[in-house]
Amino acid sequence: MTPFGITAPGRILFGRGEAARAAGLIAALDDRVLLVHGATSARAAWLVEALTEAGAEVLSLGCAGEPDLATLEDALAEARPFRPGVVAGIGGGAALDLAKALAALVPAPDGPMEHLEVVGRGRPLVAAPLPFVALPTTAGTGTEATRNAVIGVPEHRRKVSLRDERMLARVAIVDPALTDGCPRGVTLASGLDAVTQVIEPFVSSRATPFTDALTRPAIGSGLAALIRLMRAEDAAARDEIAWVSLCGGLALANGGLGAVHDLAGVIGGVTGGAHGAICGTLLGPVLRANLQAAAPGSAARARLTEVCAILAGALAVPAAEAPEALSDWAGRMGLPRLADMGLGPGDHLPVAEASLASSSMKGNPVGLSVSALVEAMRQA
Repeated sequence: MTPFGITAPGRILFGRGEAARAAGLIAALDDRVLLVHGATSARAAWLVEALTEAGAEVLSLGCAGEPDLATLEDALAEARPFRPGVVAGIGGGAALDLAKALAALVPAPDGPMEHLEVVGRGRPLVAAPLPFVALPTTAGTGTEATRNAVIGVPEHRRKVSLRDERMLARVAIVDPALTDGCPRGVTLASGLDAVTQVIEPFVSSRATPFTDALTRPAIGSGLAALIRLMRAEDAAARDEIAWVSLCGGLALANGGLGAVHDLAGVIGGVTGGAHGAICGTLLGPVLRANLQAAAPGSAARARLTEVCAILAGALAVPAAEAPEALSDWAGRMGLPRLADMGLGPGDHLPVAEASLASSSMKGNPVGLSVSALVEAMRQA
């Protein structure tokens, strides 16, 4: 067996009702709390109140959308004078990414561009990040379990990562009750992101026995849960997709991703489209492209074929039709196409060329040509 390591948050709490423990755990780390929430503060009010009752002083910052460089710099200007001792994030992947980036950069003597990958200098953090506690309210990105934060840089039309091993959450609290009633469109896009993030590490050239144990059982159960949620609100399905999302976060932190996320990072920077929707739209076409490129009898072909069989079981179609059937189902449920998000045919070639330089492509199970990536975007 090839040696491998396991990267994970310091502590993970999963299950309904676990969020009630958040205030005590956060306040035990420090009594000066920087709390990052989503666009509206109402869903975080209970946590602010609980932290205050626990004796903490709280500075709350909102994150209205996927964070970009200006948002991060403005938040740093407000957070640094407060001198927090711990950062907590409650919200979707955007809020958690901003919180994680702030935890990393508040103690730093310099700005984000010193440390951002691709468009910045990519230098390691000099100062240790503040303790970070994550409470996701959507099931999709798995960012509560990863060691990077994604930041948009509109000037370069890219979304890039701030990355450091020490950015892992000190505590990740995954309480599916926080996702109950999540809007249908958000549920669909984030849920497809969760499914993508258990498929890509499973077929990754960097897969390990640990990532296989997380991802193989989660692929079918995740899609089945999402299908149920598209029919009606379902607490058991919320529980399942929250678990799949956590598995995806752990798996991508340890086994990497692939072409879907490589393309999505570039497309998100070009269009500003929602990350989960981009990934969901690309998943079927990229799965088909990988199958076409995988050599018969290869380990990559075997894994990709297994994924198709699992998806086919959830969709009740022949395995050979699974990639197209997944795309058709997602479209019927209301997932936008790439053109709806602002990606025109003229963007396909430069996006494909830029994506080949991204880190996730190194984990893709097969090498994909520029023309194959362009065709996948055309289909999406």
